[in-house]
Amino acid sequence: QLQLVESGGGLVQPGGSLRLSCAASRSTLAYTHIGWFLQAPGKEREGVSCISRIALATHYAVFVTGRFTVSRANVKDMVFLQMNGLQPEDTAIYSCAAEWRPFPSICALINEQGRYTTWGQGTKVTVSS
Repeated sequence: QLQLVESGGGLVQPGGSLRLSCAASRSTLAYTHIGWFLQAPGKEREGVSCISRIALATHYAVFVTGRFTVSRANVKDMVFLQMNGLQPEDTAIYSCAAEWRPFPSICALINEQGRYTTWGQGTKVTVSS
């Protein structure tokens, strides 16, 4: 069974940057979308971004637009989340999720979670001075 593993989290100062990675145990050629989500302490999980595999269209939650960028490395088939200008309110567990469907869902629906068939365990991001 395909597994996803996130990495790159850690402790950063306000205004700092981190790059998260989402790696699959097997090739992700069949996936349609990769989503990033966050779950802050005591709060529900929220959508951060979605990227489509073939079209490479990207969509972002309003609270990260202009600061976060999702991208894909074609050679290694890795998905990244570059996070700049981090603020304390960005502190959360960040998870990636993969959708496998014959026909993709609407990537722009950032908060849709049920469409994703495989989830990573998450990586912790802490923004604090």
